Amino acid sequence: MKFVSTRGAGSSADLRTAVLGGLAPDGGLYLPEQVPLLPESFFARPGGASLGETAVAVLHPYLEELAEPDLKGLVNDVFSFDIPLVRLGSDVRVLELFHGPTLAFKDVGARFLARLVSRCLRDADDRSTVLVATSGDTGSAVARAFLGVPRTRVVVLYPEGQVSPVQQKQFTTLGDNVRALAVAGTFDDCQRLVKEAFADDELRRTVRPISANSINIGRLLPQIVYYFHAVAQLPAGEPPVLFATPSGNFGNLCAGLIAKRMGLPVSGFVAATNVNDVVPVYLETGEFRPRSSRRTISSAMDVGDPSNFDRIRFLYGDDRTAIRRDLTGRRYDDDETRTAIREVRSRYGYTLDPHTAVGYLGLRAVMETHGDVTGVVLATAHPAKFRDEVEPEIGESVELPARLAECLEREDRSTRMAPELAALRIVLTETA
Repeated sequence: MKFVSTRGAGSSADLRTAVLGGLAPDGGLYLPEQVPLLPESFFARPGGASLGETAVAVLHPYLEELAEPDLKGLVNDVFSFDIPLVRLGSDVRVLELFHGPTLAFKDVGARFLARLVSRCLRDADDRSTVLVATSGDTGSAVARAFLGVPRTRVVVLYPEGQVSPVQQKQFTTLGDNVRALAVAGTFDDCQRLVKEAFADDELRRTVRPISANSINIGRLLPQIVYYFHAVAQLPAGEPPVLFATPSGNFGNLCAGLIAKRMGLPVSGFVAATNVNDVVPVYLETGEFRPRSSRRTISSAMDVGDPSNFDRIRFLYGDDRTAIRRDLTGRRYDDDETRTAIREVRSRYGYTLDPHTAVGYLGLRAVMETHGDVTGVVLATAHPAKFRDEVEPEIGESVELPARLAECLEREDRSTRMAPELAALRIVLTETA
């Protein structure tokens, strides 16, 4: 399988080039040259496929360089935790993606990418810097996934004061080959710095940066798997699925739209955002106008210029009418998010984190106009990572998993940095 740029310039790239390059030479994002349709035999398996079987079937066309035993070993290593589908009332399910090492959905993509990068850095002299911007869970997932990986160092940029204390401790306390930079700005500043670093010829030559954000195709591909896994867990005869995806940088949703092209039986998708709603506005008006992000309690979705929306527009030939056939946008503010957390806990005894609450609101709203469907909301983080926002709404403490409690006791090792490429260049080159 070859990979092409969303900007349409230059030749296609192989998997190694796309993963280690992150961005295409023309500044675009990589996508598969073609999206394969899974055979009918895959969907006809009695009782559905297991998570491992699903992952191998979905990923094999994109990873043709790997022999099947190697692919199975990689898949079993990455998907070593459950991704259960939990019933919430009669017509809604919650796909719990937060059972990995850092209790967030990004563990899937980060673990997969770390193992791909390790394979791609074949020579002893190959050394690279994993460069990642985070608004929350990406930093911890990537840092943990790459911790101790030979021939790599990890540099995490996060907006100072805008990441939950638990999330921050998960990646600022690791040490070893992981370094955290507290940027005096917003997530958009962090993301801009990463892009500028990749566009800098000197940095590309000296520190050989690898993107671990969702702009990297190695992060995106494994996310396709759990959409199929969700459907596989439903009993036969269920109505078509409507997925609601809490959306910030839009990689998770893009993976779902690719899954649909691979044959996923689905009614549609809901792009549920907080007040950083440039995509819902585009779907309504046809105008895509990135802007500075606004802070919310669903902080990992505070993105004013979502990179992966370029991929979605490319997939649909930049045809808004075609996008709207598959995708509906909804946006919610903090008060609505808090209300949803309270109501779901009261009605179902289930605790949502703020991001999943936004997804739940979007799902419920669109289900009212979508006919007979089974609603599935992607639960992107464990509520314990957002105790300050969740506990006042449910009126009791959220139990802190042991792995989170342990990291809170460790020393923060982050370094403060101005939101300027010159400052980042100093950090990257002083230890290159």
